[in-house]
Amino acid sequence: MAVVQRLLAARGNEDYGVVQRESARALGVSVSSVQRLMRRWKEQGVAGLYRQTRKDRGVASTSREWQEFIVKTYREGNRGSCRMSRAQVYVRVKVRAQELGSEACPGRTTVYRLLKPEIEQAERQAQKHSIGWKGDRLSLKTRDGKEIPVEWSNQVWQVDHTRVDLLIVDQGGEVLGRPWLTTVIDSYSRCVMGIHLGMEAPSAGLVCLALRHAILPKQYSGAYKLQQLWGTYGIPQYLYTDGGRDFQSQHLEQVTTELGVGLCLRRQPSDGGIVERPFGTFNQELFSTMPGYTGSAVSQRSKRAEREACLTLLQLERLVVRYIVDRYNQGLDARMGGQTRIGRWETGRIAQLPLLGERELDLCLMRQEWRRVYRSGYVQFANLSYQGEHLAGYAGEEVVLRYNPRDITTILVYQQQGHQEVFLTRAHAVGLETESLSLSEAQAISRRVRAAGKLVTNQSVLTEVRDRDTTIGQIRKQKRKQQRPASPQSNEDQRLSSQSLPVCDPGQAELESDANVRSTDHLSELSEPEALEVPEVRVWDYEELKRNYGKWW
Repeated sequence: MAVVQRLLAARGNEDYGVVQRESARALGVSVSSVQRLMRRWKEQGVAGLYRQTRKDRGVASTSREWQEFIVKTYREGNRGSCRMSRAQVYVRVKVRAQELGSEACPGRTTVYRLLKPEIEQAERQAQKHSIGWKGDRLSLKTRDGKEIPVEWSNQVWQVDHTRVDLLIVDQGGEVLGRPWLTTVIDSYSRCVMGIHLGMEAPSAGLVCLALRHAILPKQYSGAYKLQQLWGTYGIPQYLYTDGGRDFQSQHLEQVTTELGVGLCLRRQPSDGGIVERPFGTFNQELFSTMPGYTGSAVSQRSKRAEREACLTLLQLERLVVRYIVDRYNQGLDARMGGQTRIGRWETGRIAQLPLLGERELDLCLMRQEWRRVYRSGYVQFANLSYQGEHLAGYAGEEVVLRYNPRDITTILVYQQQGHQEVFLTRAHAVGLETESLSLSEAQAISRRVRAAGKLVTNQSVLTEVRDRDTTIGQIRKQKRKQQRPASPQSNEDQRLSSQSLPVCDPGQAELESDANVRSTDHLSELSEPEALEVPEVRVWDYEELKRNYGKWW
């Protein structure tokens, strides 16, 4: 009756669909069931709200052959270290029906009902238990008392943040600090679904960016040197988080409602082991082996951490992605038996996963800022000027800018029309179209330019970036030149040549110098790809020397 009253009060409002979905979650049924309930109430009144029982309730309608097949499949799938869930048994039932050419096979509810005695018996025999686990099944409890049995992939995702115990630098070599890592973990397979690595403190926006990465299919360039594919994607049924302020924000609630994801809070902090345990593994196996590692304890922090820090945010992100794809997701979990995390995720998929376009997720999951379009058709953001196609036609109007803080050289421009945002155009930072610049780096550059008493413009930012890259390239080249080992043969040739080749006059010395330059240039042209590996030696053209210095030679 409470649900019916709530629906009646919301009838005719724009948020009626939201109230319908909330009512369905409250009753533990689908939205269509709630709609049928309302129709029965209109036709029959209060009597229509009573659950209608079937006459054949309690009578088994499944054949004995199917019952034996279901129980046998479950028992064989849980021998030794193997673990098979009820959902996986149901998939085997459908495969068996296809092999037999039968369209009628037991449904999911029937399979679960037949396996319930087997599962309960296994739970009574189990001696070791951990929080949330009942035998081989994981059950998560929410703060409002709801219990969610985790039975397939993409059913429940968990999200959390941690501050990486590693110092990173910007492209100029200055220490930026310790970045924040946000991870999205699938509760069923313990597979890492998506991440976000950045310098910004935890917020609802970072959660949404990590969700966007987890939902979309992932493709990486050859610069990441991946041996495997990060094939996880999809939309979860539930998002299970702690009670932090960023997880209880209105923005995250709107995003999850738009995507049809149920937002659930943990009952207590100790229920977050699934999403928090990988952070310790990352520190132990990955971050602790890198220069600039600080450790978790301030008292034990190395004094050389700041001096040795040399990784940029992009370099660290590539290493983290490679570790997750090629090692962590390919590893075995203690609860998974002989399955890898990615293998369990793939076998736990019970249906074709839906695909969302990037534009659909841009509206929900990217950072946003309000700006006004100037008369010449550009907008100002982060001390940079942006121009986009047809943007001059909206001069004087306020627009919504959506961006990814990892790279702000390109932003998306929307216009608010009623309760919807309409995409207008892409806007690019003037002069920085071919560059990659994060929000934190742009802010650091602006501080340096202001400290020098100059005006922050697109050109000043571009000049700073290019000068910095040039300087770093020269430093690295000079460092490699100093580290090149000297060839013993070349040293001997130089010693002999200095003793046996006197210079007669300045003209001859100039000719000798020109010959050496031509020889080294010719060598660099022939071995261009490996020029950095060749030691810097003095090369003589003996035939030319014989012609020019015959009697002295």
